[in-house]
Amino acid sequence: MATDLSEFTIIKEGEAEILMHAKNEVFFNKTQVNNRDLSIAVLRAFISKRKQEHETKISRRAKSAQKISENNGSEIVMEEASNESATNDEKCNTDCDAHEKLSNECGSPVLPEEQKENVEGKERRDAKPIRVLEALSASGLRALRYAREVEGIGQVVALDNDKASVEACRRNIKFNGSIACAKVESHLTDARVYMLTHPNEFDMVDLDPYGSPSIFLDSAVQSVVDGGMLMCTATDMAVLCGGNGEVCYSKYGSYPLRGKYCHEMALRILLACIESHANRYKRYIVPVLSVQMDFYVRVFVRVYTSASAMKNTPLKLSYVYQCTGCDSFHLQQIGRSVSKNNSVRYLPGFGPSVPQECSDCGKKFNMGGPIWSAPIHDQEWVTSMLADVKSMKDTYPAYDRISAVLTTISEELMDVPLFLSLHNLCATLKCTSPSAVNFRSAVINAGYRISGTHVNPLGLKSDAPMSVIWDIMRCWVKNHPVKAQPEDQPGSIILAKEPVLEANFARAIASLSKAQAKKVARFLPNPERHWGPKLRAGRQITSKHISLLGADAVNGALSHADSEEPNAKRSKVEEDPAPNQ
Repeated sequence: MATDLSEFTIIKEGEAEILMHAKNEVFFNKTQVNNRDLSIAVLRAFISKRKQEHETKISRRAKSAQKISENNGSEIVMEEASNESATNDEKCNTDCDAHEKLSNECGSPVLPEEQKENVEGKERRDAKPIRVLEALSASGLRALRYAREVEGIGQVVALDNDKASVEACRRNIKFNGSIACAKVESHLTDARVYMLTHPNEFDMVDLDPYGSPSIFLDSAVQSVVDGGMLMCTATDMAVLCGGNGEVCYSKYGSYPLRGKYCHEMALRILLACIESHANRYKRYIVPVLSVQMDFYVRVFVRVYTSASAMKNTPLKLSYVYQCTGCDSFHLQQIGRSVSKNNSVRYLPGFGPSVPQECSDCGKKFNMGGPIWSAPIHDQEWVTSMLADVKSMKDTYPAYDRISAVLTTISEELMDVPLFLSLHNLCATLKCTSPSAVNFRSAVINAGYRISGTHVNPLGLKSDAPMSVIWDIMRCWVKNHPVKAQPEDQPGSIILAKEPVLEANFARAIASLSKAQAKKVARFLPNPERHWGPKLRAGRQITSKHISLLGADAVNGALSHADSEEPNAKRSKVEEDPAPNQ
């Protein structure tokens, strides 16, 4: 049946185009262009990485086969030598027999070159195009962009449990031509059931739900192949950032804390939850990129199967102790390992890592977690993706934003969990704030590392202990005195102690990152107003949604609804039978 295009608005993003109805029947959010562009960049890097891994595997198998064939040949030569010593009078015949043994007894396929070709040919036949599963497709825009823009993809399976969404997705597949029709298929089904019934089938699984992904994680970690990629978005930031701690614990198995680092903690809670689900099936994850941007968190992890490597999970998880009086926080690792000879024993972690009261201000601690305390990015992947994005900038509609995010991530300290806020430190002490360059220089001059974070433009990551951080601030306050405060205030208690470290605020060479030195934009403003979450599909747009959608969008939707209402009433009157005379 032909589609009447007058009823739809054509939306173009990248190389894909979709038809959107005026009604809010199928979910679409323009803001998620950042999410989709970043996913395409990761997917391209993943396909390139898989090719490299496959070539390495071919080379290793070929070398192994060549070594085996050489060992077989040496055994034959030794047997020939013993025959020669026993039958010296038939030396000529023995030489002929040796040649026959080498060619006949061992058989022709054992020759090194031929074995190498057979192994390589078999491995090349096994290298199949990438299969992608988009578990919650809605309009299908993401699946269409994957199929049309990323080389090396063989199939994209788009799922949705909403009939209107599947109809829209199939309509958009046809609208995008032969490439989309050949690669993308849409199914009306529950994504959880589909993933459970298709284990170890997809090289990449993409979860981008409206809200929490927690109910999909158990089936998702089973559906991805060994070494495959799982992409996961969570938009329930109020829950993950500590607004409803008990709800977060019920969904993710971790308790959040409301610190300045809450958005990074949200990332680490999501990673810990995915790892927990993977461990149930003797699997574990390796994060390659974890991003907080706009109103959501997005993680990209590779999933591997190994019962032995899975035992390292407790070493990657930690509880967080956050002081209620100052900004001090401390991590408590869940487990530890002890190596003896060639064996490794896994034991509970030592604790507690903090006393009952904060050593800096004397207040109590709140405890949160467990969170993922291992690195949340892979430096090699980030560098590769950033170079790829810059070389193909015209193919990314949100190039400015994703390149800025990747640039900032590339300069983060990968092995330092969570971060401090310089403004919060100063608020605790009621003092003027030193410049970021001065504070960074003091930390570097004290012999520690420091960097920014992509999560917060005012955030600072450092491996310096909190005692050193407060000593630096005490030295700053000595040169920039503050008004007297009540003695029981956390700031007064901290400043009452003499600094052990004498801070040096002389400008250090590394106090500015490379991007800052080159004045590369790292934190960009939103490109337009009302750049954020949108209304769930199927809900009626009313005047109370102006803050989400804007006045123009709401007025347009309301006028469209008003114009349809009289027509609906008129058709109903025409259908009613005439009253009895």
